[in-house]
Amino acid sequence: MTLPTGRNLLRGHSRRSKRSRRSRRARLAAAMLVTCAASAGLLLSSPGPASAGSNLLVNPGFESVRGDGEPACWEKSGWGDNDFSYALTGAAEAHSGGRALSVTLTRRLSGDRKALMLEDTSCAPNVSPSHQYDLSLWYKSTTPDASVTVFRHDVKDGWQYWTDLKTLPVSAGYARAEVRTPVVPPGTDQITWGVSVYGTGTVTTDDYAMEDATQPAPGDACTAGDACTKGSWAVMPFRNPVRSMHSVVLRNGKVLLVAGSGNDPELFKAGTFTSAVYDPKTGAMKTVPTPVDMFCAGHVQLSDGRVLIMSGNKAYPAADGSHGYEGFKDSYLFDPATESYVKTNDMNDGHWYPSATILGNGDVISFGGLREDSTGSVTAEKFSQAQQKWLPVNEVNQTWSYWGLYPSMILMQDGRLFYSGSHVFGNGTPGTGASVYDYGTNKITDVPGLQDKDHRDQSASVLLPPAQDQRVLTMGGGNVNTNPEANRYTDIIDLKQPNPAYTPGPLLPQGEVDQGRGRKPETGGQGKMYVSAVLLPDGKVLETGGGLHDRADPVYEASLFNPAAGTFQPGLATDPIPRTYHSSAFLLPDGRVMAVGDNPGNGTFDDHVSVYTPPYLYKGARPQITSVATDQWSYASTQRITVDRPVVKAELIRPAAVTHSSDPNQRFVDLPMSVGSDGKTIDLNVTSNPDLAPPGWYMLFTVDAAGVPSVASWVHLGGPQAMAAEASPSASPMVHGFAGGMPHSAEKKPEPKRTSAKVDTRIAGCDRHYGAENVCVPTVFPKAVAPTTAARCEWLGKHGYKGLRVNGKDDPLRLDPDGNGRVCG
Repeated sequence: MTLPTGRNLLRGHSRRSKRSRRSRRARLAAAMLVTCAASAGLLLSSPGPASAGSNLLVNPGFESVRGDGEPACWEKSGWGDNDFSYALTGAAEAHSGGRALSVTLTRRLSGDRKALMLEDTSCAPNVSPSHQYDLSLWYKSTTPDASVTVFRHDVKDGWQYWTDLKTLPVSAGYARAEVRTPVVPPGTDQITWGVSVYGTGTVTTDDYAMEDATQPAPGDACTAGDACTKGSWAVMPFRNPVRSMHSVVLRNGKVLLVAGSGNDPELFKAGTFTSAVYDPKTGAMKTVPTPVDMFCAGHVQLSDGRVLIMSGNKAYPAADGSHGYEGFKDSYLFDPATESYVKTNDMNDGHWYPSATILGNGDVISFGGLREDSTGSVTAEKFSQAQQKWLPVNEVNQTWSYWGLYPSMILMQDGRLFYSGSHVFGNGTPGTGASVYDYGTNKITDVPGLQDKDHRDQSASVLLPPAQDQRVLTMGGGNVNTNPEANRYTDIIDLKQPNPAYTPGPLLPQGEVDQGRGRKPETGGQGKMYVSAVLLPDGKVLETGGGLHDRADPVYEASLFNPAAGTFQPGLATDPIPRTYHSSAFLLPDGRVMAVGDNPGNGTFDDHVSVYTPPYLYKGARPQITSVATDQWSYASTQRITVDRPVVKAELIRPAAVTHSSDPNQRFVDLPMSVGSDGKTIDLNVTSNPDLAPPGWYMLFTVDAAGVPSVASWVHLGGPQAMAAEASPSASPMVHGFAGGMPHSAEKKPEPKRTSAKVDTRIAGCDRHYGAENVCVPTVFPKAVAPTTAARCEWLGKHGYKGLRVNGKDDPLRLDPDGNGRVCG
């Protein structure tokens, strides 16, 4: 059989990555993650199909045949190194009528084979943006490695992969599979879909159907005035009891706020290190004994819900510049059940400001930060989920690269890591400033297109909703060393492309900035650094907070980014509290956003707590999740829930673990739905790929047609608990071969083995000749400040610097013209 050649290039988007070539059994045994497709949801009786409508498909049962003997309006496609065959069967193998179509793989090293609707204007079903469609087919299968895959036609960019909707369990006889599409994105006029087979075996399909299942939006009118479109902020009547630098939403809905010394050298000298646990349900705030200075540590939630906290602050910088900040090797686990810390084994190196990314097998990988001697760490670290410890350095692949401080390392769907270019302090990494790192091959490949890569200090990067789309948005940033005005740049990269590259996104909206003389509108290219970005359950991204300069000049602005439209909704209500350095914003299980912290250069800390209520909570009653069959979920499974009224989508959102504008593990994973005839019984189809949704506890939200979310239910994905329910062959991860065409010329040359990277002790942008350790007199003042003693002193006065003294005899910024040791007279 001759396959169409042009379309096969596109269909290659559904191939699996090269690292999938190892045997499926070895992969599953090593990861201990991929579990039964016949989980609790499927063991229940079928919810029953939604009420029948008009079938939008041409030749849904293969009854019409072209002159070449192939079914009209269908194509046979695929990619990769595999042996395969297709067969148009007779009536004996059909579900109804006289024909069915089977796809068989007898050998597979990579790729897949598909039966899909033809990409032709007369064959591909027409769709309307913002609508949803129920897709169904009858099938029988001897392999668990099959899924329903959808492509869409963009009126501007042509045909492209859209998403995988459902894993098909093994079935000896005909079974009906039904799943609802996500909301059709703007600019889409047609879709095609069918079955992808990516493991050895045979899948036979028949009687496809597609019906419009669009839910009308509720008719409730919003009566909350501006809050209907802008949302609202409320400053809580209590204060944060700790100078929190880190915020983690725990698996029980409480919030861990970690201060350590809180950037207060007096507390550091006294050995007074603190954390607090906040309960949003009761408003209770409990302080927690904290064993070491976790100020500027790294943190990530493990698959069991405990929080792994790595490194922290061993020493503040010396006034004479002999050393900078120092990171220690200690590591701890915070247990939400006991609300206490337990020590793990040490890391191999110190890491002040390290990255922390959970992988698809539950391991954690970490890069960057400062060592115990203030130099840059080039040692990659790996925490083993199976062994519950940091591995020896010789058991971890090493590139000896210095990734900087808090490098944003986002897990891709094939297990590689995307370094987005967001970081803390100074310039970006050499080269383009963004890279893909393949841990398996130990290769780094630069990714082009990031705008002004040396001014993305304390920008924010997020994997846009849904994670299946594999797009990353990077917003704002500056540079604490050169201290320009922060920028408005945003950049978007589609990691599904063969050779992905950043492209410019819309400019950040502007708000008001306070440069010491009250709020005034931003002008020109003024943007912000210290950006907070929060994924919301309606699929949008809230960006809020920020400042115009290094630890100064707060910006009051908030907007919503719509990933589907690629646009910002500006003019939201703004947090009345400044949120610059050491601030955090994060999603609560009730759909609101909490914001804490502000630590400007004068050493003060704002302990007000703010909560944002998004516009969607003013649109009427919320849907409710009335039952969840089980809170232990396995990959490639179907999980049943019930709701009190119809909803249009459901998703898993990983709870926050955020600091310094950075939470690389933040992700929103779509759960395609199969909806019963009552509209309230829903089977949720869970991805088979742990790299899309690493194991752990997630917030499960449902959202109605008006965009109003439910309160979250907590579910646990993957891990031993889910494996205990396994009762039949499990599906392999459906991993695509995206980003497989990056040129070899973009590969970075490997670094020679080395101990560390040289780092300036002034990397934090602070001139330590003045004041105390937690006071940050800029090494470089903003450009608008004339390089004179009078102008600099005026700026310091307006920004709350008081009682500064000169440390030692040197006065490089000429702030003590009288020579009396006092700054500015």
